[in-house]
Amino acid sequence: MSAGEWYSCLDPELEALRDKARVAVHLHNTMPPAERGAIAPALKALFADVADDVMIEAPFHCAYGMNLHIGQGVYFNAGCVVLDTAPVRIGDGTMFGPGVHIYCAEHHKDAALRSKGLEIAKPVTIGRDVWLGGGAIVLAGVTIGDRAIVGAGAVVTRDVPADTTVAGNPARPR
Repeated sequence: MSAGEWYSCLDPELEALRDKARVAVHLHNTMPPAERGAIAPALKALFADVADDVMIEAPFHCAYGMNLHIGQGVYFNAGCVVLDTAPVRIGDGTMFGPGVHIYCAEHHKDAALRSKGLEIAKPVTIGRDVWLGGGAIVLAGVTIGDRAIVGAGAVVTRDVPADTTVAGNPARPR
C-alpha cells in the first residue's frame, strides 16, 4: 500500500490498523461536548503529524490516520471522512465544510481482482488556505493548490491550480 502498488485491502495486518483507527475515531467522536473541538489524544497519536491548533468536529472518520499530515489552523466541520490509504497532506489554514470526503484508494477495474480486495492508493495534497465546501469529494491522486476554493458538492477528479475556484461534477473552473 505504502509503495503505491496494488495490494489487498482484505489483508489482516491492514484490518488491524483500521481497527486501531476505529477505536481512536470512536473516542474522538464520543468526547463530552465541553471538549468538542479538541482532538482526542488517541486520534492525535494516530496521525503522522498534526498541529496543536487543529479543530476536528465530530463525527469524523479516517481509515488509518497514520497517513494524515495536518497543518496549523486546519478546521474540519462535522461529518468529514478521510480514507487515507496513501499520504494526505493538508496545508495551514485550510477549512473543510461539513461532509467533505477524501478518497485515496482506487479499486481494481477487473471485477475478479476487485472481489479479492485489490486496490491501489494514491496520495492527496491540499495546499494552504484552501476552502472545501460542504459535501465536496476529492478523489485519489489529486493536488489542490494554495488558496483554491472547491464548491459545495463538487467532485474533484483532477488537480486544481492555486487561486482557482472549481465547482460541479466533475469539478471545473468557475
